[in-house]
Amino acid sequence: MDKSLEKSLAKWLKSQQSSCGIFLKLSVLCGVLNGIAIVGQALFIAQILQGVIIDMVAPAALSREFFALTALLLIRALLAQVRERISFEAGKRLREDIRQAVLNKLVALGPVFIKGKPAGAWATLVFEQVEDLHDFYAKYLPQMMLAGFIPLLILVCVFPLNWAAGIILLATAPLIPLFMILVGMGAADANRKNMQALSRLSGYFMDRLKGLQTLKLFNRGEAELVNIEHASEDFRARTMSVLRLAFLSSAVLEFFAAVSIAVLAVYFGFSYLDHLDFGHYGVPISLFTGMFVLILAPEFYQPLRDLGTHYHAKAQAIGAAEALVELLDYQVSTPTNVEPTSETMAFSASSISIQAIGVEVFSLDGQRLAGPISFTLPAGEQWAIVGPSGAGKTSLLNALLGFLPYQGSLLINGHELSQLNVAQWRQHLAWLGQDPQLFHGTVRENVALANPQLNDEQIMALLEQANISEFVIQHPLGLDLVISDQSAGVSVGQAQRFALARALAQPAKLFLLDEPTASLDTQSEQSVLAALNTAMQSVTALTVTHKLDDLHSMNCVLVMEKGCVVQQGHVNDLQQVDGLLSQMINQQQEVC
Repeated sequence: MDKSLEKSLAKWLKSQQSSCGIFLKLSVLCGVLNGIAIVGQALFIAQILQGVIIDMVAPAALSREFFALTALLLIRALLAQVRERISFEAGKRLREDIRQAVLNKLVALGPVFIKGKPAGAWATLVFEQVEDLHDFYAKYLPQMMLAGFIPLLILVCVFPLNWAAGIILLATAPLIPLFMILVGMGAADANRKNMQALSRLSGYFMDRLKGLQTLKLFNRGEAELVNIEHASEDFRARTMSVLRLAFLSSAVLEFFAAVSIAVLAVYFGFSYLDHLDFGHYGVPISLFTGMFVLILAPEFYQPLRDLGTHYHAKAQAIGAAEALVELLDYQVSTPTNVEPTSETMAFSASSISIQAIGVEVFSLDGQRLAGPISFTLPAGEQWAIVGPSGAGKTSLLNALLGFLPYQGSLLINGHELSQLNVAQWRQHLAWLGQDPQLFHGTVRENVALANPQLNDEQIMALLEQANISEFVIQHPLGLDLVISDQSAGVSVGQAQRFALARALAQPAKLFLLDEPTASLDTQSEQSVLAALNTAMQSVTALTVTHKLDDLHSMNCVLVMEKGCVVQQGHVNDLQQVDGLLSQMINQQQEVC
């Protein structure tokens, strides 16, 4: 990973710590108090050993030291438990905020952007990669602060007793972070590649699972199993690479901590044998001094060792943050200088008129999908858009929905769409596509998704409009019937009619329909069309369709090819001229 990118990601991670609230500071405070308790514990142990072994004091005379030592042990245990809970809460709050920010961003970017990646890749981002941020805030950041405070506190206590021991501690301390950095240099890059492999595997597996029936139909099951095996093996290899770095880091830190403590023990051992005579300020080294320093020596290195242990959490967080930052920094076109009066005037009419003047629709990465397009859709009329696949029909609808950027002028009741509030604009729309999206929940929850205030009577009235009320009434659970993910439990026609009832739940001034009957049988198609014709009376509608037999009920037809409008007018007029529409009608009749 590029060093500048790694630094920017680390800076971003630290900038998010405000989401942890006061819990991050409380975690550090508990660590500081634990460090003070460690010094007190070493002090009382050294005093007890000095008194019992050297001064020949009866243990009963040291009862105060024993009670204080016991109290400190209990306090340390309590602080450790409290700190663990507080640290978890800090990480939990951070994960909740980041996950909500990701979901809000995906909502703002819309379904066109989301479909650019497999569902499994988004699931990995929202769940796995956000979870990988937890240890960075719950463990690494607090430990980084404590790694500076506790060793400094111990040095302050050791230097007045023995300057040689203090110098040994001070000289050997940098070895641990130095080798921690050297070992961890490739950890962030390894974690980033591991996340990419996991995202690819999740997306690949989810796509194949969705298309399982198609794969079996074309006898591609064995071939796809081999591809999944290769993706799994790639993920396994990258995971083992991350684990190797983690174990290597731990081994290196333990080795240098052990060597440093051994050097200190050798110094005191030779001093007690009178082979070394320095570092004691002219006062003989007592058992108290030696025991106090040796007890504190492991605790001096422990915060640095813990920091090294948690260093992989930083590398893991940086690897996970790359995709998160890329998504959260993705620019969403938002209206600027919105005039409330203009917005009110745009939505005040009972119906909506649309005027497109040289409109060009672009993908989110800047590629032109359709245009230039010019037309004027009067309020209250129903128009159809037809054309071969890839002509730009759905792209035009997505521009009207606010999911794709455009250039040119797209006027809504005389007001530029890009200057209107997208959320308010969508409140006046009813959209129905060829792939109904029902969510895990009851029929009641799915129909009332856009308007939770609806009561059961109103929901049943909407289901009646969509010609699906009889199915709900006959089912034992009624409105409490649970629809599973991917509309499991209901047929495609039933799912489309439930989606239609949901679209009718809010008073729409403009209907945008994208092949609403493409996947339906004849009976379901007639039911949906009848409900739509009733709902669209006196309101504006723009329908993308391949069903050319239904064009006679439309006020006008837009014929698109290669992103442009090549014909426009009533179907009867367009059939009289030699053009794309007449060719499409003839081809469809020949097929039938």
